[in-house]
Parts: sequence; structure tokens; C-alpha cells
Amino acid sequence: MTAPTVKGPASYFPSIEKTYGQPVQHWLDLIASRSGAKHMETVAWLKADHGLGHGHANALVAFARAAQEGSRS
Repeated sequence: MTAPTVKGPASYFPSIEKTYGQPVQHWLDLIASRSGAKHMETVAWLKADHGLGHGHANALVAFARAAQEGSRS
């Protein structure tokens, strides 16, 4: 049996960990510390202050926001 294909923002996680040398949880914790910031403000912050590429930053923020929204239901 093969593992299911990961889709959506989480599909970027292996590349993010390999490229930036930090576990995904590190980035999710950083994003959580900016709870009042808008999506694109957080993306810009990850790019400017932490050197992430746009696609990786956007995927992390989208994943974090979706998880946050899911926990509110």
C-alpha cells in the first residue's frame, strides 16, 4: 500500500524543511506569534526577516490559518 499523496500547502513541507533547515513546527510557531497580522503581512515578514521564498512562506501561512480556522469550529 502506498502512502496517500499530500496535497495543498502541506505538500511544500518537505522542501521547506530541506531548504531552510528547520522543522515546519518552527515556522508555524513563528506565524502563531503574529496572530493579529494579515495573511500577506505575515508572508512578507517571513520573506524579509527569515529569507523564505514567496511560495514557501505563503504555503506555511495558508496552512497555519486553515488550522486556526479549523480549531475555532
